Amino acid sequence: MEKVIIFSAPSGAGKSTVVRHLLGLHPEFEFSISCTSRLPRGEERDGVEYYFIKPEKFRELIDTDSFVEYEEVYRDKFYGTLKSEVKRIWSKGNVIVFDVDVKGGVNLKKYFGDKALSILICPPSLDVLKERLTGRGTDSPEAIAERLAKASSELEYASGRFDAELVNDRLEDTLAKAEALVNGFLAK
Repeated sequence: MEKVIIFSAPSGAGKSTVVRHLLGLHPEFEFSISCTSRLPRGEERDGVEYYFIKPEKFRELIDTDSFVEYEEVYRDKFYGTLKSEVKRIWSKGNVIVFDVDVKGGVNLKKYFGDKALSILICPPSLDVLKERLTGRGTDSPEAIAERLAKASSELEYASGRFDAELVNDRLEDTLAKAEALVNGFLAK
C-alpha cells in the first residue's frame, strides 16, 4: 500500500532532525523534496533539501495544477509538494516522508487521508524556540521575530489536526516516540 509520513513543525522545532534520524533507520523511506521560492540557507542545495525556483515559475506550476499542496508562507515565499515528486517516489515502492510547515502538513493529511500518518513536532516553549532559531545563525533578528510570531499562530492552528503531537524537549525521547509512532503506522 502507498503510504506517507508527514512531519510538521514551526521553523526551528526540530522536525528535520527527527526526519533525518528516521530516514537513517528505514531504507524504504524516501524524503519528498519540496519546492520553494525562497533562497537557499546555509549549506542547502537545489534538488537535495528543496527545489529552489523563482516565484514566477512557482506561480506557473500553480496555474498548471502541478502541486499536491502549496502555500505562500510569506510574501513571494512559496512552498509546495509537486505531484510528480509523489509519483516518482511511489513508483519505486517507497514510503514518502514529508518535512513541511504546519499548514502544509494539514493539507497533505487531508489529501492523503488514511494513507498518511501526520506528526506535529512542538517546541517546549516559544522561548526555547527563539534560542534555537538564534543559535542556527541563519536568520536576521527581524526574520526570527517573524518566525516566532508565525510559530505561535501555527501551533494554535495545528491543535487537534494531527494524528500525534510530540514536544521536542529531550531529543532522545522525541526520537524514540517518533520511531514508535512510525513503526505502529507501518504495521497496519
